[in-house]
Amino acid sequence: MNVPTNSLVRAKMPLEMLLRSFFIATISSKKFLLIPALKLLSFFSKPGRSYLFNVDRNPVLHGILKKTFYNQFCAGESKQETKACCKSLTDLGFKGIILTFAKEMVFDHRNKAPEAPAEQAAKAETAATHDPVVEEWRVGTLATVDMIEKGDILALKTTGGGPAVGEAFHRGELPPQQMMDALDEIATKCKERGIQIIVDAESQYFQKGIARTSLELMRKFNREPTVVIYNTYQAYLKNQPKYLQQHLAEAEKDGFTLGLKLVRGAYILSDDRALIHDTKEDTDAAYNGIVEGALHQKLWDFGVSRPFPATNLFLASHNKHSLITAQRLQAQRESDGLPTVPIAFAQLHGMSDEVGFSLLKEQCADGKAPDVFKCSTWGSMGDCVAYLLRRAVENRDAVLRTKDEFNALKKEVWKRLGFGRS
Repeated sequence: MNVPTNSLVRAKMPLEMLLRSFFIATISSKKFLLIPALKLLSFFSKPGRSYLFNVDRNPVLHGILKKTFYNQFCAGESKQETKACCKSLTDLGFKGIILTFAKEMVFDHRNKAPEAPAEQAAKAETAATHDPVVEEWRVGTLATVDMIEKGDILALKTTGGGPAVGEAFHRGELPPQQMMDALDEIATKCKERGIQIIVDAESQYFQKGIARTSLELMRKFNREPTVVIYNTYQAYLKNQPKYLQQHLAEAEKDGFTLGLKLVRGAYILSDDRALIHDTKEDTDAAYNGIVEGALHQKLWDFGVSRPFPATNLFLASHNKHSLITAQRLQAQRESDGLPTVPIAFAQLHGMSDEVGFSLLKEQCADGKAPDVFKCSTWGSMGDCVAYLLRRAVENRDAVLRTKDEFNALKKEVWKRLGFGRS
């Protein structure tokens, strides 16, 4: 695979994309601009705003955000926009796209209530045989499947199924049968088309039920040689090893492949802080420890005193050191004929291109580049602003270290405008 260098990628950027990237990098690399930008996104993300501050209804506000933050980090508000964006990302050399339908609920433990529009909450009738919110989510998710190709990945925000689904998840239960039927339909369609599914982690208020649902889907669809479903595990949670051990045990017992997508965590603004590791160093140690153990097939007692179950590892991170270290360890073990697990990588659309392209320059044991994906989301401006805020906060430390990217973009902009050397 002929992987373009970062400078060549920037040189091929359309001027509008280049200027937008430069604008975002300018904000991201300067703390005195980033902090107010995060506060502004937080303000706009709250439901129930008046017309003046409603990002979906105010055309001026919508237009400003669309041309800047939205287009930088999100795929589109329509099928046509989204498909065009996905193609532009794969044209840069990435293995494929991870695409999410942005609709979801976020529980803020400080307010003790899900952040869901009032009109959506009014539709919640847990005893109803047909929930229109679940149907809306099903239709939107199937539309997402139609926007991607074989080899791409669908990411699911399952709380998008609405209040009845969210309440079942909060109780640690499987969602209503209508939602389970929708998930089965979606997974079956993806399996037929060669598309994998990642069930995203969400607020801890809902996560116990989400994890139980993911486990049932893996049990059904992850039968060798096919792996369709990945569950997401958040390394910043103190209790995450407990749940991962439970899922490894289930995979060992029932003979399915565990789809292990590992992230650091994305809900630090809304989750109970006591559930999260005290320091970033603790989170990094937890993340890297799980990665190293999985790649050695020795994690807790699995692979030591009991068999290590079939596992596929997917690392979603902007931490270059973690990812390069993992890639080289996996390639070395394969070259040496030692047991390991398949691995793939992802970074967010609009962020950490330098990490993604650095990975693409690495080599697997077979001499090919690793599988590196770009993760994006599509949907209305209102749904996506909440997504943008979480991602910005999650990666606040990373974006504050974007001085090199900022300087490189500045150099390219100056050159395009005739102020720099060719």
